[in-house]
Amino acid sequence: MRRKVTKSDSDGRYAYEGLQENIRSLKTPAIEVWRNQYPDKVYDIAIEIPEFTCICPKTGLPDFALIKIEYSPAKYCLELKSLKMYTIFFRNVGIFHEHLVNKMLEDLVKACRPRRIKITAIFNPRGGITTTVTREYKR
Repeated sequence: MRRKVTKSDSDGRYAYEGLQENIRSLKTPAIEVWRNQYPDKVYDIAIEIPEFTCICPKTGLPDFALIKIEYSPAKYCLELKSLKMYTIFFRNVGIFHEHLVNKMLEDLVKACRPRRIKITAIFNPRGGITTTVTREYKR
């Protein structure tokens, strides 16, 4: 469904406002973890997801991105197969880039409680504009 960005006559809001009101409560798949055998050591894990896709909530067209996850585990590490299934979930979800990164960070922190984590999403150009969104969490 293609939406035209125009101001509403009644309240002055843009037509796409309100499309993301339920993102924070979006029920996403569980992300499995496994027990870190070196919780006393500080080290980093880098994960790249080069073929991430979701849907633009405004146009209904697909968005493509490279997702980079860098984290320092504490007691638990992320299990990669469940992380893949988690990311595939977004393939048919209409979500703004900024909301995606925030939702992912909250879900990953909840799953593994890392010392720190940083998520960077680099979206392919749309209309000549590349969007990069980054968020970090530090305990």
